[in-house]
Amino acid sequence: MPRIKRIDTFMLQTFLPQFAMTFLICLFIVMMEFLWKYIDEMVGKGLSVDVVAELFFYAALSLTPLALPLAVLLASLMTFGNLGEHVELTAMKSSGISLMRVMAPLAALMVLVVCGAFYFANNVVPFSQVKMWTLLYSMRQKTPTLDIPEGTVFTQIPGYNLYVKQKDESNDMLYNLLIYDVSQGTGNPRIIAADSGRMSFTEDYQHLVLNLYQGAWYEDMRSTGGRMGQNLFRRESFHDKEIMIPYDNTFTRMDDESMRSQYVGKNIAELQHTIDSVQLRVDSVGKEITRDMRARAVIGVPTRHIVVRDNKTALELVPPVKAARQINFDSIVAQLPLGEQMQLVDQAMFYTQNQKQDFMFRGYALNDDNFVIRRHNIELFKKFTLSLACLVFFFIGAPLGAIIRKGGLGTPIVVSVMMFIVYYVFDNSGYKLARDGRWPVWQGMWLSTAVLAPLGAFLTKKAVEDSAVFNPDAYISFFRRITGLHQERKLALKEVIIDEVDRDATILQIDALKQLCREFLDKYPGRQKYLDYWQYGYEKPMLRQLAQDVDALVDNLANSRDQQVLSKAEELPVIRQLLTYHPTNYPKLGMAIAILFPVGLAGYLVGLRHQRILKRDIAQAINTCDQLTQLLK
Repeated sequence: MPRIKRIDTFMLQTFLPQFAMTFLICLFIVMMEFLWKYIDEMVGKGLSVDVVAELFFYAALSLTPLALPLAVLLASLMTFGNLGEHVELTAMKSSGISLMRVMAPLAALMVLVVCGAFYFANNVVPFSQVKMWTLLYSMRQKTPTLDIPEGTVFTQIPGYNLYVKQKDESNDMLYNLLIYDVSQGTGNPRIIAADSGRMSFTEDYQHLVLNLYQGAWYEDMRSTGGRMGQNLFRRESFHDKEIMIPYDNTFTRMDDESMRSQYVGKNIAELQHTIDSVQLRVDSVGKEITRDMRARAVIGVPTRHIVVRDNKTALELVPPVKAARQINFDSIVAQLPLGEQMQLVDQAMFYTQNQKQDFMFRGYALNDDNFVIRRHNIELFKKFTLSLACLVFFFIGAPLGAIIRKGGLGTPIVVSVMMFIVYYVFDNSGYKLARDGRWPVWQGMWLSTAVLAPLGAFLTKKAVEDSAVFNPDAYISFFRRITGLHQERKLALKEVIIDEVDRDATILQIDALKQLCREFLDKYPGRQKYLDYWQYGYEKPMLRQLAQDVDALVDNLANSRDQQVLSKAEELPVIRQLLTYHPTNYPKLGMAIAILFPVGLAGYLVGLRHQRILKRDIAQAINTCDQLTQLLK
């Protein structure tokens, strides 16, 4: 059994508190998203606190697999960012401990987290989702509580629109009421106007009671059966009137069984059983449709017929009918009267459309079954992908934290949100492509993992090699190579100089550099021709030697104690190795690019500009070398 070392316990003690904190934060975030999504289902329903708390509890269990990968990413980023910021990671590396050895205990922990997340998603999440969705659908069926506003029409009572001008909260009185009763249909409305009233519920909360005072009842009775031409109208004045309106205000919980049969309430074994059962039905129906299509008669002549042998149906070929002589069908139709020809075409079209609609209708059932298979497969793969995402995000967050070396909640949260957005975009896109049947389900559900796993491997490799992935100077240098931006030198007088400048040797070094510069200008005196540029360009070894000699001279002169020499050495240009100096190493490829006239011409014009700047820099180097020689002498 491997021995647990002090570094293992140190990493676990550092990571676990961060992981617990970030998990609670991420779970709170996804819970807020859930709340905003379904807030309309809960507000105004008069739900008790225990029902809402139960819904939130089951929602938290259901959303745990989604919050877990983000928590792993954020915790690993913060942990390794803090180690890098406090130079603890550098101390470990300097003592001979590699980054992979530092990550080893947390990687082992992540394997346990993946296994636990898979068990949780397979056994706990189906139960919690059944409870959560049952409560949500029950809340949707509940009638909202009455909170009648002043000065607006209240439409939450089914079949009634109620207007109240003023309310008195002290005695629950409503003043200046206007009620539109459209429960019998909008064509036969009843209008009730009252000076005041009071609203209450029956003891079983099944009816709403309106006690109205000092009002009138107006009703159009044209639908009650009067004689033709008569418009019956009813008007009733009342001093005290009571109206009962059906209004179920109780909360009725749905049965869990209806939701348990859905894909959200099944584990892997149940999902696979449903997939196999529905797939068997799809295959049998598909074979039946294929058999019926092949058994259809062609122009009234059957080619196959269905036989039953040993309780199994099969198709047998019908012996072909041999005509005594060749029949020209078009000539037979042409001999018919025009009316019969049109009738024949209409019959053929009607028969074809009936056959098409028959098979399309039978195909709709197959489409529904295929959709059920896809949804069950998506839920099946989701149990694996969300669990494995924890391990993938760890190998993204830990190397990123080691590279960025920023702890706390600032930079890690920004990077985590950006990475999770990338994951969410790919995961949601793959889910929709798989749900709609555009991609195979396994491709859509593993899309996000296939994109992020190579990124995690790349970042881990760069972090182990201490590569400056986020070093801006490297990207600026590459950008300058592409765009040809000028680069200036900066030299400062050193306080301590170990190697003094040897004037004679430096003058010889300057002369050698001047000679190489002149050779280059003599070799390329004028502007390169179009084909010569794309096939050959400027000689790379000569340019590389020029750049090395200039840099070596600057490094030598940087040890000078003379400020004038340092200032003049700063004027030595940086000989860059731009891609536009030598576009390609293959003349045939350069010729192919040159033939692509618009692309080749644009590249040629850019290259000529860069070559002109290069020659100007080399001429400046020769002039600066002459001035340096005079200063040194």
